[in-house]
Amino acid sequence: MNKHISSPGRPRSINADQAILQATLELLAEVGYQSMSMEAIAIRAGVGKATIYRRYTSKEELVADAIESVREDVQIPDTGSFWGDMDIVIDHAAQRIQSPLGCQTLALIISTASSNPQFAQVYWKKYTKPRRDAFAEVLQRAKLRGEIQPDADIELIIDLVSGSLYYAIVFKPTPKPLAAYMRQTMELIIQGVGKNHQ
Repeated sequence: MNKHISSPGRPRSINADQAILQATLELLAEVGYQSMSMEAIAIRAGVGKATIYRRYTSKEELVADAIESVREDVQIPDTGSFWGDMDIVIDHAAQRIQSPLGCQTLALIISTASSNPQFAQVYWKKYTKPRRDAFAEVLQRAKLRGEIQPDADIELIIDLVSGSLYYAIVFKPTPKPLAAYMRQTMELIIQGVGKNHQ
């Protein structure tokens, strides 16, 4: 018996894995994490629920994998200067977080990770940590170039920048574009640890 459910408009050539991940991303952006069900994902993907459960033990695991599937390479080019690198980091983060999927992802983090340790752990490993590692690389380069103090607390700097990003998205404290707000925030942080900062 064929358990696959037809889904108008979805090319037959897309395999089940790709279809499941794409359907998850679409529904995450459209209805959000809480309203999204495994059944709805199966229907959108054109597969049976059993097909999904053979691959994923929970919705948290599936959503984290789907988000990871569109994760872009977070390696930051070495421009030769801290602010050259930071402008790339800030612009990329602003573009990503302001997309429909980015907004839903932020809402997902806030509403789910705090009350669901399993999701928080999976999301940290698959999505957050690679970005923190890339940001840390930028700061390590700045240390080696003497642009920030050698004892600057990199993890704390990343926490402060990440926190201000979430705050700006949720509360919109300023009419400034997000990238401009984040650069101003970073400038203020670096004034406390910088050397010869212009």
